[in-house]
Amino acid sequence: MTPTLIDTALHALRQGLTLLYPTDTIWGIGCDATNEDAVERIYRIKERDHNKSMLVLANEQMLAPHIPSEVRQLLLHSQRPTTVILPIDMLAVTISDNLPASDGSIGVRIPQFDFCQQLLHELSSPLVSTSANLSGHPSPACYADIDPILMQRIDCCLPDHTSFHHPPVAPSRIIRLNPDGTLATLRE
Repeated sequence: MTPTLIDTALHALRQGLTLLYPTDTIWGIGCDATNEDAVERIYRIKERDHNKSMLVLANEQMLAPHIPSEVRQLLLHSQRPTTVILPIDMLAVTISDNLPASDGSIGVRIPQFDFCQQLLHELSSPLVSTSANLSGHPSPACYADIDPILMQRIDCCLPDHTSFHHPPVAPSRIIRLNPDGTLATLRE
């Protein structure tokens, strides 16, 4: 991974800008999840309704100590990308007030992709992660599929780079932690 791409992304995120970047699943749009203005801009960029919350990428240090061990295991050791919807108090960090769902939950994924891990480590904040598409439109399968109009709306678009190429990955599995402590699979 070229340090220049990490530095470019970090500079944009620290300036409160929106970012087009590769994730462990597909290309995504993100920002520092603690920056309310940047989160709001992503809703506008995607033309997304506020009642459709977005998820965050995090690392293990951003999980609260009281998170159930089964959930911690799912986030850290799943064979495929897994997003777990959980109460925001299970994060050890604060996120923007306009990011969680109306029930106080947030989708969290711990990426295994090196680029995302480096970003999270250097930023020390969760990173918003939402597919690089307009709301209701198909998610791009690759960089070439990203709508140019969408790219014009994003503050900082990382270029396609050979270090970002990985085998196609299905969208993340989504699991909800229910109030009673049980887990429900919403998308396999």
